[in-house]
Amino acid sequence: MNKAFGKSRRKGYLSIIALLLVLISSSGFSLQAQDTGKDLFQVCSACHTIGKGKLIGPDLMGVTQRHDRAWLKPFILNSQQVIASGDEYAIKLFEEFNKVPMPPNNLTDEQLDILIDYIENFDAEATSAPAVKEDMEGETVAGTEPIEFMADQERPYDNLRISFIISIVLIVISLIDLFITRLIKARVVHIMVILISLAIVIEVTVREAQNLGRQQYYSPDQPVAFSHRVHAGDNKIDCRYCHFTVDESRHAGIPPTQLCMNCHTVVKQGKYTGTEEIAKIYAAIENGRPIEWVKVHNLPDHVYFNHAQHANVGKLDCTECHGDVKSMDRIMQVNDLSMGWCINCHRNTEVQFFDNAFYSLYEETREKYENGKIKKITVDAVGGSECQKCHY
Repeated sequence: MNKAFGKSRRKGYLSIIALLLVLISSSGFSLQAQDTGKDLFQVCSACHTIGKGKLIGPDLMGVTQRHDRAWLKPFILNSQQVIASGDEYAIKLFEEFNKVPMPPNNLTDEQLDILIDYIENFDAEATSAPAVKEDMEGETVAGTEPIEFMADQERPYDNLRISFIISIVLIVISLIDLFITRLIKARVVHIMVILISLAIVIEVTVREAQNLGRQQYYSPDQPVAFSHRVHAGDNKIDCRYCHFTVDESRHAGIPPTQLCMNCHTVVKQGKYTGTEEIAKIYAAIENGRPIEWVKVHNLPDHVYFNHAQHANVGKLDCTECHGDVKSMDRIMQVNDLSMGWCINCHRNTEVQFFDNAFYSLYEETREKYENGKIKKITVDAVGGSECQKCHY
């Protein structure tokens, strides 16, 4: 009887481990908010891999060849119900993997198809491709790729604090059982749980440390509901008309209210906002007070960045850093603007070296290129990776 009770406790402990691992994975990724196969698989990845061998559950590579969707869907939704129905393969699978129950999943039929398609067509390289995005109002602007307005959505790592806490709890439970309660005799189980949880704790710590001071997807409310989609997209106003100091100054500049009046002395009603937002421009002129725009793209104080160097000398298009602003209503920071992001750009971007007066003094580099010693001239080849260029 004690033996049977010990087995029961062991299975119960393994079930708790599986459930906690699922919670750790699902806490950082919302199934309700994300419907791509990659995002839906995040919960599954706590117990399964695709092509990397067995974990707590079986490897899912080729699972659609072993079972049809009519069997897979009910099993994913509630494996215990399928087992209770007497399905021979489900029972065999349950016993093979130490009778650790797979938690039920609340997925729609459409989400199940997306998840199964992802597993069936899994490609490690394809999973790193950027997702298609949508604009703020969920509308596609003609002639442009839609952009996701991430400012109003949950970021993938916003809930990692929960994962961190659960991992710490799991480590404590494993240590207590290892040295005190000893429900599980096999120490390898404790070590595995502790290592996995410790890896998650380290990952969360590193990610949070890296994100200090970064504000990717930052999109603050502005005092006037100015739409770049309307101005730069629909009306095709050049960026430099408003940000007229971008070629000559460190800063791109915020247009003075008087510049707005060049058009809005005539245009007094907006296509989407009526007269309310344009009236704020008139009020600012009458009160003699500038509109207090909120800066979106911010860098740490110890970083030097010069717009003229990039827009004028480097001939970069605004979208290289700011994204497709023509499809945005409220502007958003689409890149993280981290040091790694900048350095990678410097390493990969070829400068317009010839017919550019700025590089006329780089005689040695010119000779190396003409003699075939170097095949291309990237930003880092002309000092773009020198620390003092940005941190002086």
